[in-house]
Amino acid sequence: MHLFQIYFAVIVLLGLNLVEITEAHAQDKSWLNPEGMTVETRFPAPSGYERKKYEDPYTDYMRSLPMLPDGSPVMLFNGEPKARQSGHVGVLAIDVGTRDLQQCSDAAQRLRVEYLYGAKKYDKINYHFTNGQLLAWDKWRAGYRVKVEGRKTTLVKTAGKDDSYNNFKKYYNMLFMYAGVNSVMKESKVLSVAEMQPGDSIAATGHLIIILDVVENTQGRKKFLLAQSYMPAQQIEVLKNPSSQSPWYDDSAFDHCPFVTPEWVYECPGPKIYRMP
Repeated sequence: MHLFQIYFAVIVLLGLNLVEITEAHAQDKSWLNPEGMTVETRFPAPSGYERKKYEDPYTDYMRSLPMLPDGSPVMLFNGEPKARQSGHVGVLAIDVGTRDLQQCSDAAQRLRVEYLYGAKKYDKINYHFTNGQLLAWDKWRAGYRVKVEGRKTTLVKTAGKDDSYNNFKKYYNMLFMYAGVNSVMKESKVLSVAEMQPGDSIAATGHLIIILDVVENTQGRKKFLLAQSYMPAQQIEVLKNPSSQSPWYDDSAFDHCPFVTPEWVYECPGPKIYRMP
C-alpha cells in the first residue's frame, strides 16, 4: 500500500471514530430519566454529586414539584405554544393562569407562596409591590383590597373574610400585577454560592431565574438546575445549559461573566443569588 493510501485510510478511520464519539456524546442523556414525574426523579444527580438534605423543608418541596411528560412543549397563558421551544429540557406541571401576569419573578413568588399556603404559614405570606406597598395574605383574606390612585396604592377593607384557595389565587395575581424583579431583590437575602439551596433565585435588574435544585460533591462544589417563566407569561420551564449537554450548571459559572442562559445574558458583574422570605 502506498504511503498516501495508508495516510488516507488513517484519516478515514479517525474521522469515523470522531463521528461515533460525537454522536455518542450527543445522545448521552444520563442526566435524564424520562419516566420521572418530579424534579428529583426526572433529573438524576450527575456522577460524583448527590442531593444534600437541608433543614429547610422548602427544598424538599422544590424537588418534589411535578413535571409534565418528557418532551412537553412550553405553553403561554393564552393557550398557544411559546415561539421558542429549543431552550428547555422539561416543563413543570403548574398552571400559568389565563392572564399575562405570571412572568419571571412572579413564577418564583408563585412557588414560594403556594408552599407557605400549603404549610399554613400564613403570617409569612407578606410581599411588597415595586412601589413599596406591603401586601399580606392575612390582610387580603380579612377583606382588604388594593386601591390605586395614580402611582399610590393603599389597602382598604371592601370585602368580607375569605380563607378560600380561590381568594388566595386572587391575592397572588394582585401581587404579580404590582410586584417585580426589583421588589423581590430588595426584600430578599443575598447569598453566597456556598449558601445556595433549591428554591433560591439568581437575578439582576431585568430578569429573575429560579434555582430549581442543587447537588453537591464531597469537595463542596455544587451544580444546579435553573427554571424560568418569561414574557409573555408562560409555563415554568427547566432550562438547558448552553455550555453543556447536561442542564446542570456548574458553580464556577459565578466565577466569571457574562452568565449565559438560553434566553438571557447577565452582563458583568453578573447576577446575585437571592432567597425570598
